[in-house]
Amino acid sequence: MRIIRYVDPDQNRERWGVLDPDGTVYAAVGEPFRDLTQGAAVAPVDEVRLVAPVAPSKIICVGRNYAEHAAELGNEVPKEPLLFLKPPSAIVASGDEVVHPAISKRLDHEAELALVIAKTGRKVAAADAMSMIGGYTVANDVTARDIQKSDPQWTRGKGWDTFCPIGPWVETDFDPSDVRVTATVNGEIRQDGRTKDFIFDIPYLIDYITAFTTLQPGDVILTGTPEGVGPVQPGDTMTIAVEGLGELTNPVIAEK
Repeated sequence: MRIIRYVDPDQNRERWGVLDPDGTVYAAVGEPFRDLTQGAAVAPVDEVRLVAPVAPSKIICVGRNYAEHAAELGNEVPKEPLLFLKPPSAIVASGDEVVHPAISKRLDHEAELALVIAKTGRKVAAADAMSMIGGYTVANDVTARDIQKSDPQWTRGKGWDTFCPIGPWVETDFDPSDVRVTATVNGEIRQDGRTKDFIFDIPYLIDYITAFTTLQPGDVILTGTPEGVGPVQPGDTMTIAVEGLGELTNPVIAEK
């Protein structure tokens, strides 16, 4: 099932929905990522505006989860997961603009597989971790690299408004164990990796994260980016793809 969020064309309100393979949007019945089912038909997908298919209380990101990405930035491979947060206000949908801050001299793309949590969990063992997941989607951990390096913590470099494109939908039936993750800029491929090369796999990450914080339904985890991160400029277009999940495309604009 592909779970989406869309703007209701009649009431101009954001609603949860289901996207059928034939391109029809259906209203959603029930709780997203838990017991959601398909309701009445709404419209063809090209007649509605899709928004980001998540509304999390928190976004937990994993840094340096591919050895070659750690190496390209001159960092050691971490012995434990390196975690940081992005605020929900950083989320934008596929097609939305990503703003290049005026104070930043280098803005980077970071292609990632993201997972969406289906139920509340604390101290979840790795053996039980996959039952926590309600679906998977595509994400771009946009990073102001110079600000990230200049600050003792990564909050500004990672948390700017528009720095977390996610979408275009959440797929509930998906095997994340070995899929291709890519980033292209203006049609030129920049990143090309596979999730089998994670340093820390998904069950381990959920075990590690829930040891200190409670995951809530709808929370999002970004699993890390492969090597090849690089700068983008206003006027560029970034496309992030995860094999089997679709593409996430966002233009870059200058801060006004």
